[in-house]
Amino acid sequence: MDELDKQVIIYPEEVSRELVQTAVTYGIRNIYAKNQLPEELSIEQLNLYIEEPTGQIKIASREGVEESIKIIVKEPEDIEKILSAVEKGYRKIFVDTYSWKIIPLENIVAELQKMDVKLYAYGSNVEEVESLLNVLEKGVDGVVVKIKKTDEIGRLAEIFKQIRFLDILDGEVTEVENIGVGDRACVDTVSILDPGEGMLVGNFSRFFFLIHNEGTGSPFTSPRPFRVNAGAVHCYVMMADGTTKYLSELSAGMRVLVTTLRGRARPVTIGRVKIERRPLKIVRARVGEAEGSVILQDAETIRLVSKDGEQISVTELNPGEKVKVHVSEQKARHFGKAVEEFIIER
Repeated sequence: MDELDKQVIIYPEEVSRELVQTAVTYGIRNIYAKNQLPEELSIEQLNLYIEEPTGQIKIASREGVEESIKIIVKEPEDIEKILSAVEKGYRKIFVDTYSWKIIPLENIVAELQKMDVKLYAYGSNVEEVESLLNVLEKGVDGVVVKIKKTDEIGRLAEIFKQIRFLDILDGEVTEVENIGVGDRACVDTVSILDPGEGMLVGNFSRFFFLIHNEGTGSPFTSPRPFRVNAGAVHCYVMMADGTTKYLSELSAGMRVLVTTLRGRARPVTIGRVKIERRPLKIVRARVGEAEGSVILQDAETIRLVSKDGEQISVTELNPGEKVKVHVSEQKARHFGKAVEEFIIER
């Protein structure tokens, strides 16, 4: 299932075969409807979300039928209804906040952040989706978007086309060690990166560390929020199209992926790459049985992202601490693309 399919549920004003086929063409397979199952929708092809008059939502897919619930939030006290639904065992909750969208959802996300529950919001139209993306970054798991015309699906897909959602995990640091001098690459983008955003870099293509941008600055350096001091030249970096390149291969005009600690990723264009000789440090970490490492410049301004979302300098990092990482499938890489073959990397 692709990233778009995970995040978008379309709610057509009128279901038609043409609309369904268009949605599938754009990679959208989640369809929301009221009261009944439209005959032209095939469970083999789609995930169907059927809202009943009681507020119950049945989710039908090839895996079977799952029960969910819709809760209307008009007053702050209505958030208690959501907590009550969680206590009753609902693990997917659809929340309609009507005219107030962002603030109620942020409050709800704060209440549910430590609970094993997925939260879905409603968008009144395609244009509203971009605003909801800011809430998605903080933890909403999906958005139900009302669709009036088939051509709106293309516009919706265009909004999401450059947005990816990656699994960002907490990796436990096992070793931090100085390894001498080497060449590192500073990647200057043509975009201002937000607090919490960085690039995914690693010694291996299966295990990436989130290296934060230099927007914080220091007493001796000005903030440079367009820059990521990414690591040693041999390291892999995640590109905008999902492939990888060595940092030494990057150049102006290429598109690299930046992501937040929540996993919301977007492409940015490289404006310049500076390769200079500097003292280096290796950081090793693990997530379960997966292990990885990255080699970074040994300097206060090079920061990773901690378990709590705070920036932590590589010079202050210690074994036992946790940092944000992305673990990809175990595959070999041939010119940056994943291929099926036996490989061992250390």
